[in-house]
Amino acid sequence: MNDVVPEPSQEVPVGPDHDPAAPAPLHVPRTPTGNAEVDAGLERLRDADHLATDGHIEVYEDVHRGLRDALTALDVRPGPPAPSPSYDQRAPSPSYGTRS
Repeated sequence: MNDVVPEPSQEVPVGPDHDPAAPAPLHVPRTPTGNAEVDAGLERLRDADHLATDGHIEVYEDVHRGLRDALTALDVRPGPPAPSPSYDQRAPSPSYGTRS
């Protein structure tokens, strides 16, 4: 009895329907980031898997625009208030410096 399992062939099947220039998914893993805008852009990249190469640029530009907008939005969000100075910056009282 032989327990050796044959390995699957690494050859690409060539048939009448096989077109090596046809779009093929890259199966690149996309890990969610937790940011809805960024995750939507990553999902949009899946559209390029089904397009010919000349159609990729539109998808990439759209995703780039979305990511740029998400980064720009980080700059306009209000941050925490500035810390107050540790010393008193008030002007001296008018009576300061006048001696009677």
